[in-house]
Amino acid sequence: MFENLQIGPLTILFGKDNGKYPHGNSLFIRGANTSMLVDPCLGVVERDQAQVPVPDTILLSHVHEDHVAGVHLFPDASVLAHEADAPGMRDIAGLLDIYGFQGQLREEFTRTLTDEFFYVPRPDVQTFTGGQQFDLGGVWVEVLHTPGHTRGHCCFRITWEGEDRAFVYLGDIELTGFGPYYGDAWSDLEDFERSLATIRATDAHWWLTFHHKGLITGRDKLLPMLDAFEAVIGQREQRLLDYLAEPHTLDEIVAHRFIYRPGVASTFVENVERRSMSMHLQRLLATGRVSQSADYYQVS
Repeated sequence: MFENLQIGPLTILFGKDNGKYPHGNSLFIRGANTSMLVDPCLGVVERDQAQVPVPDTILLSHVHEDHVAGVHLFPDASVLAHEADAPGMRDIAGLLDIYGFQGQLREEFTRTLTDEFFYVPRPDVQTFTGGQQFDLGGVWVEVLHTPGHTRGHCCFRITWEGEDRAFVYLGDIELTGFGPYYGDAWSDLEDFERSLATIRATDAHWWLTFHHKGLITGRDKLLPMLDAFEAVIGQREQRLLDYLAEPHTLDEIVAHRFIYRPGVASTFVENVERRSMSMHLQRLLATGRVSQSADYYQVS
């Protein structure tokens, strides 16, 4: 059911359907002195545990439910998260704050986190910052702070002795047709755009997304995928501008759907649309492309 792939000191633990949500693609890194497991996902949980390597350290690209589902399997491993996302591992309230869930949705997702994603708090979580490098013994893991999806989202650039090409773990810069996700309370559109520029300027040969695309080999294959992924942001914004040829309220914009398909309805989707499109509106207002009169927005 589950496949592994070895590249030098790295073992990719592929999830179902190449890591389609709620699954993901985790990465085991073995150095001469220590080992790391990046983003232990549901695929790690569902594997035969005798076949899962036990890490010394769990390294998190960010703190979201699908990236921490396997943390509970390794109580003796230290847990590392970027300092901005670490509150989400200290307790479940911190994780719910990252999403920005309130009211009934907060209560419902609390149960989802524990029942479906096996969340356990780690108040002993240790933190890192962008630019930090971990030496595992002939294997080096460099932290690329790439916020936007969450405040603490990071990618990891991995190099090792005897290989002059690098491997980058992309986390939830997932290169899908859906496009970038910046719909949480701790998301930021313009941070996400800057993070995409960081990835574009990063040199590597292998690239691994947590969801959907999986392993990408060669920068020549990565760049068109990165272009298409980033272009979704502009497409959303242009659709919003077209819609605002006539005046509309934020509630009407949310109901129209610019992130999800028309007709998709849930409190979660409503929240994501409201946060995401509010970011676009703020930018368009600041640049003078859109004006506001009372509760109505319209192209200037």
